[in-house]
Amino acid sequence: MKLWRHHSLQKPLHQRLHPTFKPVPKQIHAFSQFSQDPQITAILSLIDKGNFVPTSVSYSKLLSQCCTTKSLRPGLQIHAHITKSGLSEDPNIRNHLINLYSKCRSFRYAQKLVDESSEPDLVSWSALISGYAQNGLGGGALMAFHGMHLLGLKCNEFTFSSVLKACSIVKDLRIGKQIHGVVVVSGFEGDVFVANTLVVMYAKCDEFLDSRRLFDEIPERNVVSWNALFSCYVQGDFCEEAVGLFHEMVSSGIKPNEFSLSSMVNACTGLMDTSRGKLIHGCLIKLGYDWDPFSGNALVDMYAKVGDLADAISVFEKIKEADIVSWNAVIAGCVLHEYHEQALELLGQMKRLGICPNIFTLSSALKACAALGLKELGRQLHCSLMKMDMESDSFVGVGIIDMYSKCGLLEDARMVFDLLPEKDLIAWNAIIYGYSQNGEDIEALALFADMHKEGIRFNQTTLSTILKSTASLQILHVCRQVHALSVKSGFPSDIYVVNSLIDSYGKCSHVEDAERIFEECPIGDLVSFTSMIAAYAQYGRGEEALKLYLEMQDMELKPDRFICSSLLNACANLSAYEQGKQLHVHILKYGFVSDIFAGNSLVNMYAKCGSIDDAGHAFSGLTERGIVSWSAMIGGLAQHGHGRQALQLFDQMRKEGVSPNHITLVSVLGACNHAGLVTEAKRYFESMEELFGFKPVQEHYACMIDLFGRAGNINEAVELVNKMPFEANAAVWGALLGAARIHKDVELGRRAAEKLFILEPDKSGTHVLLANIYASVSMWENVAEVRRLMRNSKVKKEPGVSWIEVKDKVYTFLVGDRSHYRSREIYAKLDELSDLMEKAGYVPMVEINLHDVEQSEKEQLLYHHSEKLAVAFGLIATPPGAPIRIKKNLRVCIDCHTAFKFICKIASREIVLRDRNRFHHFKDGSCSCGDYW
Repeated sequence: MKLWRHHSLQKPLHQRLHPTFKPVPKQIHAFSQFSQDPQITAILSLIDKGNFVPTSVSYSKLLSQCCTTKSLRPGLQIHAHITKSGLSEDPNIRNHLINLYSKCRSFRYAQKLVDESSEPDLVSWSALISGYAQNGLGGGALMAFHGMHLLGLKCNEFTFSSVLKACSIVKDLRIGKQIHGVVVVSGFEGDVFVANTLVVMYAKCDEFLDSRRLFDEIPERNVVSWNALFSCYVQGDFCEEAVGLFHEMVSSGIKPNEFSLSSMVNACTGLMDTSRGKLIHGCLIKLGYDWDPFSGNALVDMYAKVGDLADAISVFEKIKEADIVSWNAVIAGCVLHEYHEQALELLGQMKRLGICPNIFTLSSALKACAALGLKELGRQLHCSLMKMDMESDSFVGVGIIDMYSKCGLLEDARMVFDLLPEKDLIAWNAIIYGYSQNGEDIEALALFADMHKEGIRFNQTTLSTILKSTASLQILHVCRQVHALSVKSGFPSDIYVVNSLIDSYGKCSHVEDAERIFEECPIGDLVSFTSMIAAYAQYGRGEEALKLYLEMQDMELKPDRFICSSLLNACANLSAYEQGKQLHVHILKYGFVSDIFAGNSLVNMYAKCGSIDDAGHAFSGLTERGIVSWSAMIGGLAQHGHGRQALQLFDQMRKEGVSPNHITLVSVLGACNHAGLVTEAKRYFESMEELFGFKPVQEHYACMIDLFGRAGNINEAVELVNKMPFEANAAVWGALLGAARIHKDVELGRRAAEKLFILEPDKSGTHVLLANIYASVSMWENVAEVRRLMRNSKVKKEPGVSWIEVKDKVYTFLVGDRSHYRSREIYAKLDELSDLMEKAGYVPMVEINLHDVEQSEKEQLLYHHSEKLAVAFGLIATPPGAPIRIKKNLRVCIDCHTAFKFICKIASREIVLRDRNRFHHFKDGSCSCGDYW
């Protein structure tokens, strides 16, 4: 049967074409030559001295012994003696030499001997083919088989087994089927040796049905047949089926051997099934196979991969002569389960015992260095790989790139990447991920573009990494392009890509797109819920975030610390104190109480929900306090008007060795601002660079200008704006406009407003404040002009909105709102309060109402402000004596502030109001701000 058609079929024997072989890597030669048999060395010494003259039989025995021990160097010396003695033409000796060279991977010598043979010899060709196959060089074996086939030599069972093994190695089903046909024609299909190899070949080529059919047709199946089948099933990741086959074999009365049990250990590893693995371990001991190195290595690998390192090391220590496979298994297991220091200790121990690490050992060590950030040790390992001439290997190169990237050495990582002779997808992913993880997102995107230009196909890992960089840069159009690429390339339903798209759209402020992708996702997992909840919480849609959490609970998905942190932030933005407390219970329940992210979010939530005492308790309970923790607590105290306490905490933070960042200093200056501590604020501001190592930024200037304005130092505020080393932003001009409002400074207000009209033309607050300044000095024409400007510019005034939480539900109120189902009761309560307040001396501040209407109507409008409606609802919907917590999106007006001082005393309730700037705690007729706000 002709397997190939070739033009050289008609050429003479001496012109036959033979395969060209790539040079064998240096380390392979080294591995081939290290074996040396003392007995052979002694005999060679006798031959050299002339004390022993071997016959052809003696030479055959010596070569056979060299082959068994893979002693290449003595084999070369014997070959020299054979040539000198004139026995090189002896077919038997020549076959032994070919076999030796093939087993020791010296294929050029083996091929030369085959070529020099005067007559084609099946044994010679079989030895050559077998050598290639046994050394994992399937392509070489098939080319040698091609050469043999051209000579018209018929195969025997040994040749068929070797060439079928070669087909398994290269996974060439087409050639495998052709050889199967030759096997059938030649009558060897009944040979158990060949049949077993056919079973393996079909299984390795992923044709498991054909493999099983051939297995079932073997007339007399032995343990080798069974081992061949379920070994392939394990390697094909059909571990459960492999275990089933094992039970079937035992039931048929065939006793397992050490190879059967080793395969079952590997199956248990694939299934991560320690229980069955331990049962197999028991069988190995019972049958006396626990001494077997293959079984020992399989057990070490199993225990290491399932995370039972104590048992892995226990088995490892019982292996009489642990080889490189044993060491690699236990080191890789340590790295897999993040016992990186122990992995490196084992590497040192291994080297001290004289065992030379290979590329797999060093690859695991590189991962340990990457995790621990050990730059210098990583460089040493890189040098070791260079000496082994392996740094250009793609697998090794990716490990080195990953190590340098995780150690922050991007230039080194890029150099290794650029020097790779062949850059596959994994290498591109490694370098792109490295840049992305180190915050070099623009370079990550540029590399992705280069990769795309070079025609390298990306996968879900590439897309997820690029989307992460897109999210960090908040570049919406790139996010849309990557989304389109994912759809075009067939990844629209991949859960990793879907989750990354949700995260990226969310961080690019396009929550609607994120929401659409989330809803279209067939199976939402924890990551997709986390991304969507974070997006909702980040962009002020806290109610949707909390609803989504309820859906997640219905699906019995256990939250992680990131979801809890996002939900707490949502509660903080909503001032949803009760729901925040319930989430605190969940944090305790799921064991996140010591997590710094969840802990910081708890401090922030309680502070923003108006309970600074609970925030203090949460802060005290933190096992680890980073700068975010301190900043959250200092900021909370500042917002609640506890300026002195905030500064004391800041001093404590510095004593504990925590350096502040610019956000901490914003909180410190804010604390001084809310408490009117001008001297302290000036000291911190003026010495910021000297004490803390960074210059003031826009936010710090805005705090100082607001502070000067509130304290009546308007000239200092203006002077500071004029001295700023950079162009003032909207926050600074907004602070100056606020100062102008307080002091009724028309010219300053007009100047600040003109700047804000340019910087924030769509913001209604500027128009409102300027109109208030004009109204405060009775410049009604100018008030009308501002309103005309608003209409012409199509700027809409931001409506005042207030929120209150009652029984785990957040209620929203607008000015004059009558949409609430208890609206009649709310307005009745307001009327009742109005009468009681008037008797107590309250006078409505109608002058702050700029509408051109009668005074009675102005009073009515003031009574129906959103925060008053929320308080009235709180009084009728919460138990007597319970604090009322409300939030407003704008600064509380002076009339409502005054009214609440009366209401808290009349109703004997504490009212906690969070407005745009700070918290106001109304109790016993006064406010915590001391009317300094």
